[in-house]
Amino acid sequence: QVQLRESGGGLVQPGGSLRLSCVASGIVFKSYVVGWYRQAPGKQRDMVATISRLSTPDYVDAVKGRFTISRDNAKNTVYLQMDSLIPDDTAVYYCKVFGFDTWGQGTQVTVSS
Repeated sequence: QVQLRESGGGLVQPGGSLRLSCVASGIVFKSYVVGWYRQAPGKQRDMVATISRLSTPDYVDAVKGRFTISRDNAKNTVYLQMDSLIPDDTAVYYCKVFGFDTWGQGTQVTVSS
């Protein structure tokens, strides 16, 4: 069973940056597609970015050019570098390993002046 632990969230001003990390355990991490999702208050949880086993990224239009997903298979970790943050990016961010219905506790990102 996979276990996920997200970290790196916080309060940042518009235009600022944050780097999220998610460490996975209990699986052969390099064998799976991994993604980042986010859930704003009162809204559904939506996918933000995914990264394939060969590190090919994909992004939703709302974050293209601002967010960068990457992975370090040696550390069982997926990252989300978030630049040029805007208030609409405020949400709890979660990582997910495709093929498992497991979520971590998430990490809160708040973009506000």
